[in-house]
Parts: sequence; structure tokens; C-alpha cells
Amino acid sequence: MNSRLQEKLDQLPIRPGVYIYHGADDTVLYVGKAKSLRSRVRSYFQPGARHAPKTERLVREICDLELLVVDTEREALILEANLIKKHRPRFNVILRDDKQFPYLKLTAGDTYPRVTLVRQARLDSSTYYGPFTPASIARRSLKLIPKIFRVATCNEVFDGKRRPCLYYHLDQCLAPCAGKTDPLEYGAAVRDTKLFLEGRHHELKTALKDRMRKSSERMEYERAGRYRDTIRTLDALGDRQHMASVGLEKQDYIAWHREGGRIALQLFQMREGKIQGRREFAFEDIDGDDGPFLSAVLAQYYLEVEPPPEIYVMAWPENRDIMESWLGERGGRRARLKLPVRGIKKRFLDLVLTNARLAFENRFRSGHDHEAEILEALAELLEMDRPPYRIECFDISNIQGTDTVASMVVWEGGKPSRKDYRSYNIRSVTGSDDFASMAEAVTRRYRRLLNEDKRLPDLVVIDGGAGQLGAAVKAAAEVGLPMMKIISLAKRDEEIYTVAGKEPIRLDKSSPVLQLVQRIRDEAHRFAVTRHRARRKKRTLRSGLTDIPGVGPATARKLLQAFGSLREVKAAGLEELQAVAGSKLANRIREYYEG
Repeated sequence: MNSRLQEKLDQLPIRPGVYIYHGADDTVLYVGKAKSLRSRVRSYFQPGARHAPKTERLVREICDLELLVVDTEREALILEANLIKKHRPRFNVILRDDKQFPYLKLTAGDTYPRVTLVRQARLDSSTYYGPFTPASIARRSLKLIPKIFRVATCNEVFDGKRRPCLYYHLDQCLAPCAGKTDPLEYGAAVRDTKLFLEGRHHELKTALKDRMRKSSERMEYERAGRYRDTIRTLDALGDRQHMASVGLEKQDYIAWHREGGRIALQLFQMREGKIQGRREFAFEDIDGDDGPFLSAVLAQYYLEVEPPPEIYVMAWPENRDIMESWLGERGGRRARLKLPVRGIKKRFLDLVLTNARLAFENRFRSGHDHEAEILEALAELLEMDRPPYRIECFDISNIQGTDTVASMVVWEGGKPSRKDYRSYNIRSVTGSDDFASMAEAVTRRYRRLLNEDKRLPDLVVIDGGAGQLGAAVKAAAEVGLPMMKIISLAKRDEEIYTVAGKEPIRLDKSSPVLQLVQRIRDEAHRFAVTRHRARRKKRTLRSGLTDIPGVGPATARKLLQAFGSLREVKAAGLEELQAVAGSKLANRIREYYEG
């Protein structure tokens, strides 16, 4: 221990506050709170003190100490959460935002707000709903919003000078881009959309029924019919999404599964008796018991999210009274932490715990830790909101423009998922045009996924340079996926293109990130070549040998396997053919090619 640190330890005050431990390079190692800074901080450095292994490592690395004195323990709690959020010290319990599921974003500050799908909620003026789990619920909701409320979900400029798109003609958009609506009409649609996304279906249906009645009285039957259809749609959605009610209040349920220092935690948001959202967090190397751990989780999570009046947990957090007081202040009303022991709320908390156990198995027993680190690095390189769990990669294969085949391979969690591989015989392109072929494959793939409401990939990789990337991006936008993350990998210099026309990313050849993208690209190329050969062989069989009377596919394959190619079959002598196909067929083959 250096003299400067020892001097600060000797002068510690007996007051509440926050302490910050710094390392050799002045990095923040740990942020903690204390009712008495003197007793809490000095406990780390007592001779003969027995700490958990993680705490021992922390003490060895501490080079300096910083103190922030406050008046109350609650102020210390708030300050600690803010400092952890700012510095993200590696020895603290860090609530890493779960980026596995998407959000729906309602833009704010616009005359005509729009709803878009995003992968991360940010601290801006917009309103975020979610996260949605599974992700298909977010995409389904995004498709329903224009159909029900006619609110825009595109990225067009709303200047009133554009031609309305197809959605306007399908009565699925009010077309603010073309000046077909006004702020009053559009604002009412946005208010309905907010009620829908907040799960306030009862309130929304009451308002719609009132409007339907008034429209009918004014003999505006078409408008009344629209309100009627919207109410029916909401009723149908309620039937599909309904589950046993645990109360119509706003409630959160938090449960976790722990083994040693590893913890998987699940947080379910219940609104009006339905699961509105779920959050999933994983922690490693956690010292101490569950009380301080839960206190850190609650402080960091509800620092950015409005707390509900009731939060159900499976253990009490440290400083429960202080935590409840702060949560109530954050929510603007009384907030209670509850520990259910029986009844429907206990059964539901057990369900959340079951989900936490499953998440633990998936996170810590899957054997994908190394791949997860590489995917994290790839996400950081590409400025993605979350690691790309599902990656799809396309390649084009042809010979002089004939028998063009596009391959699509899938990787999940850093491993190939061969059951999901697909190939596409290119139909709309004549000759060798890789750009157009890539556009057709991308269009067919994602139009079908959208129509079938299936999972979209987190990342799409294209084999090629800026040209192939531009064709794929344009095709994805035309089917309604302008937000999809697409990159390309050029073979010549192994450069990663993220935006057509922008300088590519160049990584060292030893980079695990580059090697992962290369493996995926090479697998797509292998699969494309395999499918192309199969298609060419099939065409060769059909056009070269099976036209001969008496020669079927089985005999044609036997001949090609024996002689290697159609050219060699044509050049083979009668005796060679007789050895493979028999005397009668050998004579027919010779007569066919010689006549």
C-alpha cells in the first residue's frame, strides 16, 4: 500500500457517501456506497481479513481512493448507481443491457412521428416499447400498426412533396410524406398507437367504440366500419395473448438462478395481466450473498426505467427501506418490494425462476463462450447494438453465366446451422451478372421470411465488394427492410465493406473477427459451388445422355461416373461403353453420337 493511500485511509470520515477505487493507470476499479465511509472502506484493508477471491484481486490492484460525501444513504445509493453507469468498473456488478430482443421506437419532436424497429433503447426524447420476446412479436406489431392505425413505419422525408407509396393506396398509411393528412388527424392515430403499444387495450377500445358510435350517428359509415374492424382486431389479439392474470396493476417480477459466482437473472414486466416485456441478464464472478447483488441490480435498472408500484423478488435487497423509498421517488408514487410465499404471484415468480434456470443453462453450459467473445467484438466493430447471434451469408456461383446458383448459409451463436441452408436457382438474370443475381436471392429470401413472419437475421454477409453490397442493400430496402445490417467481404484483399462507397474496414489476417467472417463466407462459397455442380450435372444428364432412347438417369450417372464427363462418354469406344452400359445400350449411344 502506498503512502498516499494510507494517508487517505487514516482520514476517512464517519459519514455516508461513495468511495471509488482507482488502479495504477487511474482507471476506476470499483464504486461502492457506505453508511459510514470510515468503517466500510477500512474493512477492505484490515490485516488478516478474509475476502472472496474477486475482492482479494481488487485490493491488490487498488492504488488510490476517491471519496464523495453525501447526507443520506439514499443519496449514496443514487450516486453509486450513476457512477457505475458512467465508469462501468470491472469489479462492480454491471447490469449489461440485454440486446437480444428489439424495441419499437416512437419518434418524438416530429410533426408526424413514426414507429420503427430498433435494437437498443437510447436515452433520447423518443419513446421506446419493449424489449419484445420473441422478436417476432415486435415485427408482428410493426406490421399491425399501419394496418390498424395508419401510422408511418418507413424512413421517408415527411415534406408533403412526394408521391404516396403503395401503403397509402392500401389504406395502411396516412401518407404524411405526400401531404395527405394533417397534424390533428395524424396525432389522433399516434395517440391510439401509444395506447396499443402500452398494452392499454381496454382504454383504447373504449375510445374507439365512442368514435364508432359518433361516426355512425353522423352517417360516416365507412369510418365507423374502420373503428369496428380495429376493435375486432384488438379483441382477437387479446384472445391470442391472454394468460392467467396476476393482477391488472403494473408489476415487475425478478428471479435469478445462481451457481457460485455465476448468475442468470430474468425480469418480467406485467401490464394489465399480460407479459409486456422480458429482460435477461447474466453475471459472472459475483462475490457475496444475494442482498447486495439485488440492490445493485435494482439501482442500475430502475435508474433508467420507471419503477412500477409493485416489484416481486425472491429475496430482500440490501437496505430494503432505502431502496423502496428511492423507487417510490423515481416512480412518482409509492413503490413496494414484495416477497410472495403462496398464491398466483408466487407461482408466477416460480415461472420467472424457471426461465432464469433455462437462461443459465444456455449461457453458461453451452460451450460457446469463445464464440460469444468474437461475436461481441464483431458487433463493436460494426457498431451494432448487440452481438449478431444469427448470421446469414450469400454467395453466387456460375460458369460463363450459365446455371447460376445463389447459396445462403446460416450461422447461429458462432456455429453453422446446416438445417437452415438454402440455395436459389437464379431465374430473372441472363448471363453473368452477379449484382442482379445477388439482388434476386436477397429479395426472394427476405420477402418470404416477412410473409411467413419468421425470424430475420441479425447480420447479413455478402460475398463480394461494394457492388454486391449495394445490390443487396437496395434489394432489402425494396422488400421493406432498410434497417437490416448488411456487410460484404471482398476476396482480393479480405476487406469488409459496411456501406457502398465508403472506405472498407481492413483487419489483420490474424484477427479472430476476420477469421470468423471468412469461415462463414468460405462456407457459403463451398455450398454455392456444390449446388452449382449439382445443377449443371442434372442439366448435363438431362440434355446430354437422357435424350438417348433407353438411357435413364441411373445409367447416365453410371456413365458419367465411369468416364468423368460427357465429352469422355462421347469419345469412348464401343467396347468401353459395353463394359459399363451393356451391348444394346452401347450400340445406341454410339449410333446417337455418330449419326
